[in-house]
Amino acid sequence: MGEEQYSINTGVVRKFGTVDYVLFVCTLVVSAGIGVFYAIQDRRRNTTKEFLLGGKKMNIFPVAMSLMVTFQSALTLLGNPAEIYNFNTMFCWLVVGFTGAIIGSAYIFIPFFYNLGVTSTFEYLEMRFSKPVRIITSLFLLSQLLLYMSFLLYAPSLALNAGKYLTGVDLWGCVIGIGIVVTFYTTLGGMKAVLWTDTFQAGVIFAGLLAVVIKGSLIQGGFVNAWEIANNRSRVLLDDFSFDPKTRHSVWSMVIGGTVFWLYLYGLNQAQVQRCLSCPSAKKAQQALLVNLPGLILINIICFMIGIVMFAFYADCHPITYGVISKTDQLVPLYAMDILGHLDGMVGIFVSCVVSGSLSSLSSSLNAISAIIFRDYIQGMNLCQNISELRSTITSKLVVAVAGAIGIGCAWIVSQLGNILQAVYVVFGILNGPVLGVFTLGMFFPWANKWGALSGLLTSLIFLLWVGMGAYVNDIKTPASSTIATGCNWTARPTPPPPTVATTLINMTTTAAESSVESSVGALEPLYRMSYMWYTGLGMIIVWGVGMAISACTGFVKPTSLDPRLVLPIFDKLFPYLPERILKPLRFGVIHEGKYDLPPAKSSQSINISMHTESQDSVTMETTLEDKQPDDVILSNGYVKPSFALDDKDAGTERANGHDNKAFKSDNSENGSVNVRF
Repeated sequence: MGEEQYSINTGVVRKFGTVDYVLFVCTLVVSAGIGVFYAIQDRRRNTTKEFLLGGKKMNIFPVAMSLMVTFQSALTLLGNPAEIYNFNTMFCWLVVGFTGAIIGSAYIFIPFFYNLGVTSTFEYLEMRFSKPVRIITSLFLLSQLLLYMSFLLYAPSLALNAGKYLTGVDLWGCVIGIGIVVTFYTTLGGMKAVLWTDTFQAGVIFAGLLAVVIKGSLIQGGFVNAWEIANNRSRVLLDDFSFDPKTRHSVWSMVIGGTVFWLYLYGLNQAQVQRCLSCPSAKKAQQALLVNLPGLILINIICFMIGIVMFAFYADCHPITYGVISKTDQLVPLYAMDILGHLDGMVGIFVSCVVSGSLSSLSSSLNAISAIIFRDYIQGMNLCQNISELRSTITSKLVVAVAGAIGIGCAWIVSQLGNILQAVYVVFGILNGPVLGVFTLGMFFPWANKWGALSGLLTSLIFLLWVGMGAYVNDIKTPASSTIATGCNWTARPTPPPPTVATTLINMTTTAAESSVESSVGALEPLYRMSYMWYTGLGMIIVWGVGMAISACTGFVKPTSLDPRLVLPIFDKLFPYLPERILKPLRFGVIHEGKYDLPPAKSSQSINISMHTESQDSVTMETTLEDKQPDDVILSNGYVKPSFALDDKDAGTERANGHDNKAFKSDNSENGSVNVRF
């Protein structure tokens, strides 16, 4: 079972064995079993807090493992090595980008959302702006998640199916099977099942990746030899410092653009933030995010190493030119078959690794969709009045089941779209920019109002859609690096090599965001040729610019009128060691000290507020908040937001629950009444 059995020598691809099938099925069974276990264990705790957030009692380790694999799907496990194989190693700079993004998310965004007490991140947008901004922005993410799920179901199934190629697994049997299993355990077990299945699947992912990179390095006589081969064939490139935004992957686009892109994924994306919110404290949520970082770096480095050893293996015989496969996304499965196929069960471990990548991302997406639908639509739009916790939990589970079915259906639609999948993938990336922009507009710019947020959001989306679709329609691409097939055993092939080479469905290199050497679209060509890595950052900046301009035209919000918990003191976060005389004006009048002293107040709770004035020592007011209060009294996350009018215009410092709270210092109005907002 040596070299003579490689596909580039025999022209034949190995197939799955019995042991491989058993290991593959075991991965699905264990994942489903974890869901059943938590469904039985938590059968008496049927609350939405348990289902969506794991009761906010989850340990750091499973949360960190889930954070690590949520966006390390089969698209990453198959696409990153293929990126190195087809182009070069510039993509490795992404590690620097997401490292900065995760540290920034842990320090800035996660404590912000945790202290707000939200379940859905979009609840913040209603508190800060308005319900329409919340609903429209959440629609963006719902569309993104459903599209992402479709790719997660279809792409790896396409790569691993085999009526014609690799594993012998039927394409739609694989799609439906994966879809049913992940929907089953997510529906039954909720957040706890998702976190612990992700932990199990993280182990499978590491096992599969290590098996491929270790065996591949041994075949090449060591990784250093493989690196030398790749370097001699122009696959090693790490020093492209071009400032041209049309450069597909430069150090700047990967580090700066990559940081902004991953900042959205780890700091604002519902799927990731929801995992952090399942921790018992903001500090533990931060720790989970940081613990996930080394594993995330390791997964990506191993994927890049696989790309190097895979290229060295096929350096003289490009498998697509040879005709043993037809798509780039089948390169990694073919490579695993070639180097591990003679070892019983090893290919099964690798296929389980790829499927685990999809399962972990799918379950996270389903859980996030459930939280968004329940909190932002069913509760946020008052579609169900006086619904009990039991019925709320059942409703959330039904949402997961329906979303899973829709995802399977969308996978079928995706399969019918052909090359337009490239455009759909670009649209998926485009949505990040406007969403990141509207959140940061509210957090960083206290003057922005709801009209500015809505205008910026829609303007950014329309502009980026125009750029992305324009690039796709005009077929703007970057040609792949050269490959040769002189080392292939052509006598073993019954047919000559195909005249054309199919491009990959999931490889990021075929997206419409890429540049092209040949194009004739005139004056707009430089815009269409912009690297897709800049899309998210550009979208964010457009929201900021348009949002502030429209806010200026319609009337700025007075920063001191805002609940200080809705504003993020970004300069204090970025430059904490600057002297107070510099930082104070950079807070724009918003007093953040003590703003979290007042705990979230739920319904039927009495709040005592003492107001000290010059005319009398104290005035004590007591209000009881009942279950049914107007939206302007009880925020959707349970915070009290009362507004009291006082006759004394010189009111001084307020006290809440006995704590001196400078964040709630009253602001004198023109008519001598003071509005105190929590």
